[in-house]
Amino acid sequence: MRVFLSALCCFLCTPLVSSGQKFESLAEVATKAVNRSQLTTPGSRPFHLVASLKEIGNDDSPYKATVEMFWFSPTKVRRTISSEHFSQVRVLNGDEVFEQNKGDYFPVWLNNMVTAIFDPLPMLGELQKGGPETPKMAQMNASNSDTCSDLHGRIDRWVFCFQSDGLLSSVFSKGYAAQFRNYSKFGDKRVARLIECDPEPGTHLETRIETLEELKKPDEQLFAIEKPTPVSEQISRVRVGDDFIRKAALGTTEIEWPTVGGGLLTGGCAVYVSADRSGQIREVWPAGCDNAGLQDPLRKALLDWKLKPALSNGVPLQVESLMGFTFHTQLDSARSLPLLTNDQVRSLASNVVEPKFPPDSGPSGTEVVAQISVDQTGKFTGILNTHHLSDPVFLAIASAVTQWHFQPYVIDGKPQYFHADVSFRLN
Repeated sequence: MRVFLSALCCFLCTPLVSSGQKFESLAEVATKAVNRSQLTTPGSRPFHLVASLKEIGNDDSPYKATVEMFWFSPTKVRRTISSEHFSQVRVLNGDEVFEQNKGDYFPVWLNNMVTAIFDPLPMLGELQKGGPETPKMAQMNASNSDTCSDLHGRIDRWVFCFQSDGLLSSVFSKGYAAQFRNYSKFGDKRVARLIECDPEPGTHLETRIETLEELKKPDEQLFAIEKPTPVSEQISRVRVGDDFIRKAALGTTEIEWPTVGGGLLTGGCAVYVSADRSGQIREVWPAGCDNAGLQDPLRKALLDWKLKPALSNGVPLQVESLMGFTFHTQLDSARSLPLLTNDQVRSLASNVVEPKFPPDSGPSGTEVVAQISVDQTGKFTGILNTHHLSDPVFLAIASAVTQWHFQPYVIDGKPQYFHADVSFRLN
């Protein structure tokens, strides 16, 4: 099982079943967490919020944004989003909408930032419709660990983790993921002031709520709409199945898989794609690949795809989809990558964080090994469970090593992409 940075939300889980405990459905636990923390539920206290997002460790990153919200009720809202290539002012007043956009494409990473702040569990409605098969979770215990539920679909995977006090700790799906930190009181809510997200290996985004204050007597001009914006001029987005994307593609949907220097020759890759209103694919985010060397070629191929524009009542939409691909490739020994030892890779690493293994992981002192991949720039690109570790152990390692930084590995004066076997001892 390969796990990429976007998947590392929360994996230090306490057992979900214990004799004599009260059981609640996942939907019930999630609903309580949202009701206690989401700012925009009906009847919530009016607020003014300012938040900023940036990529940690990269001053030149394009991932920078701010959002400001004046919220009086679910039908009286003013929101301003600002980033380098896209900005938006959106006002909702009753049934009327004003929307002014700078840029013709609303990026996934930016939308996910806004979603995490104001709608932290966007799939809650689907969980509530889960019916009798919805997994059961134990009532929260007073513990230093989180309680989690892990749901698998055909391509997607949902992982929900909750703190010991019942608040949402993290959510992961392939397309939206966030970790919620630094909760503090606002009225009768507990609001996370720090939200972390890793949309791809080596990219760590942090959103900080810098201002959160009660909106007592708002200026009505904030919500005034002189001329509503027609639906045709608003940017709407919809998530579709991967079959929709393939049928809408103009041209071949076959991927020409390059040869690889090692790893699996047959397997699967998943990506989350987003197309603008003209049908051009604009973003491709990694969602796991059984051979890390094929993730980037797949992303590059998909960025060349053009789709027939998706329409709703004649109005073009942005579309997003989680797509799965099966690869078949060949081995090229000339492209084989160096495999570093634990000592070698640790000599290149800084900001080394050791894993926090969950209880009952195994005998203390047992050595556990996973294989990581790092590119020519020193950017972490993935981790592979080469030694068939249990999920809790492997995911604890993954959560730790994604925080490491690496110097480039240089051979004959040239930086090299490399794999490395990194080892740890169970505690």
